[in-house]
Amino acid sequence: MDVPDRTGLPSTKELFSCLTDCHQSLLTGSSPKLSDHEVGRLIFCGVCGQEPGGDTQEGAESSRWELTCLSLTLLKKICCSVSDRSLHADILSLLLGHMDLMPQLVRLFQEEDQVISHLAAQSASVCVLYLLETSGTVSPAWQEKCVQVFSSSHPGPELDACLWSLTDVLKKLLKKSHQALLGDVAAAFDGSLTAFCSKLLHEDRIEESWSGTTFCLLLDLLEALSASGLICGAGVCLTCQKIPISHSAALLMAVSRFSEYFVKKRTLLLLKRVLLQKPGEDWSLEGVLSAVGGRSSSDRRVLAQSVLKAVADGWLHSVQVEDAVFFGGARRGRENEGLKGDGTMLRAVSLVLLKSVELHLQTGAEGTDSAAEVNSYLQSLWSFLRRWRAAQAEVTHACSWISLLFGEQDDDLMEAASASLSIFLSCRRSSGLEDHATMEATCASGCNPHCHFLLLLQSLSFDHSILLDFLISSETCFLEYFVRYLKYLRGDWRGFTAACKALSDTHGSEARSRGLRLVEYDSSDESSEETPERDKLSGSTAAEVKLQCESVSSVAAVLLDQDVCRTLDRAVSCLSDLREVVTKLQVKKLFPYNPSSLLKLLAAVENLHQSSPLSL
Repeated sequence: MDVPDRTGLPSTKELFSCLTDCHQSLLTGSSPKLSDHEVGRLIFCGVCGQEPGGDTQEGAESSRWELTCLSLTLLKKICCSVSDRSLHADILSLLLGHMDLMPQLVRLFQEEDQVISHLAAQSASVCVLYLLETSGTVSPAWQEKCVQVFSSSHPGPELDACLWSLTDVLKKLLKKSHQALLGDVAAAFDGSLTAFCSKLLHEDRIEESWSGTTFCLLLDLLEALSASGLICGAGVCLTCQKIPISHSAALLMAVSRFSEYFVKKRTLLLLKRVLLQKPGEDWSLEGVLSAVGGRSSSDRRVLAQSVLKAVADGWLHSVQVEDAVFFGGARRGRENEGLKGDGTMLRAVSLVLLKSVELHLQTGAEGTDSAAEVNSYLQSLWSFLRRWRAAQAEVTHACSWISLLFGEQDDDLMEAASASLSIFLSCRRSSGLEDHATMEATCASGCNPHCHFLLLLQSLSFDHSILLDFLISSETCFLEYFVRYLKYLRGDWRGFTAACKALSDTHGSEARSRGLRLVEYDSSDESSEETPERDKLSGSTAAEVKLQCESVSSVAAVLLDQDVCRTLDRAVSCLSDLREVVTKLQVKKLFPYNPSSLLKLLAAVENLHQSSPLSL
């Protein structure tokens, strides 16, 4: 059918029929019955909200809403079909060129109806991407609208739509690694976004300026901008890409002050990802980001200093952690949990602090008492974590906290272990001490790298195949951590065996008290009259008790030594098996990189074990 011009619009029924036919054609991959010009006119009429002929005033508003939604949905599908199969390009050319649809799209951003506002933002985003990829230019109408809204900064649907639309464009460009286009889009909004965040991210009024939904949309945008900074590299250095760093104090304040828990959590996760150089990890960008170099660590050190200052001012006391909530709202029973509270939040707090301490130590001034400073930060963290400890999860060895917290998250576990290793090595170099007292202090602060590694192996049941998976995977920093740890282990075998003993002491202490209680007869309630004969018998009994105590203590010591050796042997056996399988893969040219240095380190550990007096 021919589509009449504006003076002779079809009825609502005819419009729906035509638009539905076009939609079905897209789904089946066939061409619509109407011409490209006719399809374009229908979509334009629907987006503009022009009332079809023949409608009564009572049903006009409902018809307009339905037609607008259907037209926006159809427009989005046409854009996607052009990207996927190079179809319907003429329709888009007409709509975005001759018909100038973009101003009409961005006009819908201000609709109070959230469905229409969001559909308009979605459609505008795919149109912007189409123009970027075909002409290399940012849509002037879209850019002007977003800049104008950011400048006014009034909360509402229009601001939400602009934030969402810009974030969506950046995300899609990030997934395709369009470095040049990413730089162009970020540069187009650099000034307006910088002014926007400077105006609203004030520490004294952080919560007053935002709704929780709008603030989370901003956090998504800041994460996308941070990721774009990693993709673009040093060639493009924009202020808006560093907003999470320049306004880190306000973001930390948001964690404390926002009433909505999901805002607190989302803010903390952004800070964590920026510190770890993993922005966008929830958007399937891991492979993209792992292939590019990170930002200068000086930027992240600014964020680290903000975190440490906040911790020194008591920030951890204001961080709220709610009970863990799972799908459907059900809460898991705590009888088998080591921790109460939201594990994601606890891990984020811990990693933010550990990584901040690590970055701080990398620029520490010579001669400063870094060990005492670090210990104060870590003790603050342990105190924070103890607030969320279940009664049955008494932790007597501070180093156990890392495996307890991160046991279910391999990527975070490796980051925490790596940061702790760096902290330990930095403090060790600054102190110049390597005696047993230093190792005890390290365990007290929860940063003994030997304990962390042994607890990791125990959690894996000493299975070398899981270590192999970690070595091959690009999802964790295990390779970097593993090589650094083995280099340290090679020079501190005595510390490694001491850690085996410390862990054996911790795990075996309860069983050895049980042993002593077997001979505690002196607390008997019997009170019969004493006689010389009984005194003689009592003396004999005392000698027997003493002999039994000495015997039990001796047996306990032997069992402890055996337990230490068993832990040591299992750990080295796991590393030996790993070396053998990596060697076989290397010979067959199946290992993804050259493992020669790694194999030398593993062989050195085996040699140390063979010459150790504790080996069985």
